[in-house]
Amino acid sequence: MIHIHFFAQLRERLDCANLNLEYTGKETVADLKQRLIERGNKWHWLEEQDVLVAINQTLCGFDTLINDGDEVAFFPPVTGG
Repeated sequence: MIHIHFFAQLRERLDCANLNLEYTGKETVADLKQRLIERGNKWHWLEEQDVLVAINQTLCGFDTLINDGDEVAFFPPVTGG
């Protein structure tokens, strides 16, 4: 099982804070993102916006492999000053 969390504007736009998906084997974050986009219209927002990702609370790239039981978090870039 992959535990997925969405934060800030992503959570609001997707109307989803958490989601669990079955682990399908060798899969990267990019593969997971594509699988989410294929869920329907509102999920296309993931490909239209800049999105950062962390696995088990460590920032990573979209080519990072996901393991069974991982926690994956998607969030928008943070700005501030």
